Amino acid sequence: MTGTAGLVVLVVALGGATVFGLVWRWRGGRFRGVRRGGAVGGGAVGEVLSAAELGEPLGERATVVQFSSAFCQPCRATRRVVAEVAGMVDGVRQVELDAEANLGLVRRLNVLRTPTLLVLDAEGAVVRRAAGLPRKADVIAAIGEAVR
Repeated sequence: MTGTAGLVVLVVALGGATVFGLVWRWRGGRFRGVRRGGAVGGGAVGEVLSAAELGEPLGERATVVQFSSAFCQPCRATRRVVAEVAGMVDGVRQVELDAEANLGLVRRLNVLRTPTLLVLDAEGAVVRRAAGLPRKADVIAAIGEAVR
């Protein structure tokens, strides 16, 4: 009887871990919107970032802020994707911040992993966010929402 119970526990644990892994992978890099006054997308709700906080000027139409870390492999790929998209759209600026050097912002914006992208409108308000490596089409759509 004990062997059967142990096997059932093992199967349930493996099944739960598999489901968690699939959901984690599916959500990685997907942009989520933020609403003023309600928590959507895990933080940065209603946040407005200034050029002084970022250490660089905001984009004329939109700004994409990327939180990275030194040894983050997906951060490098994300940097290339965002640079390509920002180069395609006039008035969009890319700002990359080291998460370790900006712990105050990381905590305030609830950045839990790198890379994390925040898409800001022209006034610096966070309109979209993603954690993980995003697809190019998703970055284009998120910037499109910010420049409306």
